Amino acid sequence: MQEKKFIFISGLHRSGTSLLYKILKEQDEISGLSKTNELEDEGQHVQTVFKPAYEFGGVGKFGFDIKARLNENSELINEINRKKLFNEWSRFWDLEKNIFLEKSPPNIIRTRFLQKMFPNSYFINITRHPIATSIASKKWSKTSLDELISHWIKCHEIFNEDKKMIRNIVNIKYEDLINNNKEILALLSEFLNLNIQPSKIEIRKGINDKYFKIWIKKSKSIFTKNRISKIIKKYNSDVEKFDYSLIKL
Repeated sequence: MQEKKFIFISGLHRSGTSLLYKILKEQDEISGLSKTNELEDEGQHVQTVFKPAYEFGGVGKFGFDIKARLNENSELINEINRKKLFNEWSRFWDLEKNIFLEKSPPNIIRTRFLQKMFPNSYFINITRHPIATSIASKKWSKTSLDELISHWIKCHEIFNEDKKMIRNIVNIKYEDLINNNKEILALLSEFLNLNIQPSKIEIRKGINDKYFKIWIKKSKSIFTKNRISKIIKKYNSDVEKFDYSLIKL
């Protein structure tokens, strides 16, 4: 296990983690979890060491629960659990390869824990515009846009604080992965010391636009414009700290 390299992808639900995972999984040197029979082959669902996001409210909610956050001081960290977690994930990795890939949205608040469990780890976090992330998540979360944007901010604040203690970490934007794919793959190649090849997957641009249209429509509707106005007033200054805006789309 010590000679292996681990890559962990994090990012909120509907932030592009699956796309990034599929791109990296295509690379010859990397083995991603496969044939797990779980949604998007997320590692959180095929292990028994720590609780998955749904135990803490699931999409748009898990980051609010302090028990969902794990760091290097977790009581779960010991040699028995380290071997157990590796063995449980190993059922779905190609052990002939030396680089193992795992992605789960709650990794965004568990980077320090994962680094302690697997010291030779590399972390890639992907961030997507909070409006697109929140509206896309709403049908899964069954919560308000106010709460979803608040959750987006909360999780990214935790990530930004935790990443100060991570040795190998990079944050990319979903929008850059879509619009500047070659540049992002070059960045990841340098970060991982690999030659990341262009993906066979169709990279569709403009996916955020439909969510921005919904947001604009809500901001003008007599039924929802006051609600949207309050969300902007409440959260826009925090969102701007992450180079996004609830006003300038």
